[in-house]
Amino acid sequence: MSDQQPDPGQARREPADERESEDSTRSMAPFIIAAVIAAFVLAVIVIAELVSPVEKNVTEADRVAAAVRDFGEVSSRYGLLPPEEAVCPDFDPKRSPMAGRLDEGETGKAVEITKLEDVKVEGDRATATVTSKVDGTEATGTWTLKRVDSTWLVCH
Repeated sequence: MSDQQPDPGQARREPADERESEDSTRSMAPFIIAAVIAAFVLAVIVIAELVSPVEKNVTEADRVAAAVRDFGEVSSRYGLLPPEEAVCPDFDPKRSPMAGRLDEGETGKAVEITKLEDVKVEGDRATATVTSKVDGTEATGTWTLKRVDSTWLVCH
């Protein structure tokens, strides 16, 4: 063959090589786009968590309500003398919200908090109108709570 005519084998290989490189680029593009989108979504989630963490969305009234419910559960297990970490340091069982409804030394009686209203927080002190049920009998009273080391505790 002469120098001017290309080899027929080379002519056939070149378009196939071009098509093969285009196909590999096209097939990778969706994966690269998906990876970029996933990284973007993940970055948005991380930034949103840093800007507004979930625990900062909980109000003091929510924390007081949780303390009241915890006290109800603790009273079910321990009666009038709950563990020290569940009540104010100066807790007096005679002034407990369960006084007169639970007997001293009595444990295992179901205490259910059925309603919680009018939560008022003033600094480290709070009050709430609580309706509780013991032995099928409901009673409503104003409970006093105190914040000790960022934890709300029932005082009376």
